[in-house]
Amino acid sequence: MVREFQNKKEWALILGGSSGLGLATAKKLAKHGMNICIVHRNSRAQKRNIDECFKEIIDKSIDFISYNINALKAEKRSFVIKSLRKKLEGSKIKILVHSIARGNLKPMVSDSTPTLQSDDLNLTIQAMGISLYDWVKSVFDAKLFSEDARIISFTSEGNNRALKNYAAVSAAKVTLEAITRNIALEFARFGIKANCIQAGVTDTESFRMIPSSNEIKKHSISRNPFGRLTLPDDIANVVYLLAKEEAAWINGTIIPVDGGDHII
Repeated sequence: MVREFQNKKEWALILGGSSGLGLATAKKLAKHGMNICIVHRNSRAQKRNIDECFKEIIDKSIDFISYNINALKAEKRSFVIKSLRKKLEGSKIKILVHSIARGNLKPMVSDSTPTLQSDDLNLTIQAMGISLYDWVKSVFDAKLFSEDARIISFTSEGNNRALKNYAAVSAAKVTLEAITRNIALEFARFGIKANCIQAGVTDTESFRMIPSSNEIKKHSISRNPFGRLTLPDDIANVVYLLAKEEAAWINGTIIPVDGGDHII
């Protein structure tokens, strides 16, 4: 297997990389020789499982750093950036992957459960949308991006379809896409490219939190041309492709990675 990123002194910074799409991406890039930095937030009870997952990455003979912090706090972000400036020792961040999944799934109207409030919307949009810009700007200001850096964020079909209990996340995804497009425009002169991957229905821990997740899974399988859900590895494979030199002219796009869900 070709490890094309090996010995290039380049890093992937993955926000939300301890599970789901972020973890699958970390494993894929590490397999091809990319050094990995994961920012995640997990409890002590989850530590053993997380450490085992991280060991798989470390075993790929690459450099690895992780920070178990709240990535949404400005002071924590500042701490990570300062730490990376020391630890990277002249190396650069080739790819920043935004995989933060912290959102509110309350209904707008209900007779039995709490309903969505403006604070819920604000928290979700900040976590799953605006935080992308916060991190990109911080890394950029610290001069940590490589000359041909890639920014990847994850959106979903909820960006243009109404789903029950999904209003806050839907608003966050639309925000994420708008920010990604404008990063693609305004940072292009610095060699930075930015794209969104619109993942198909993927059976991750965060997806299972959606109250109607079982119904969504069944519907997705029934309409998918290949008769299955999207896998985290499917998404990780495309992140890997977008990190390659040959993808340098892809910028400002939303790329469906769903096996064809979106055509039906």
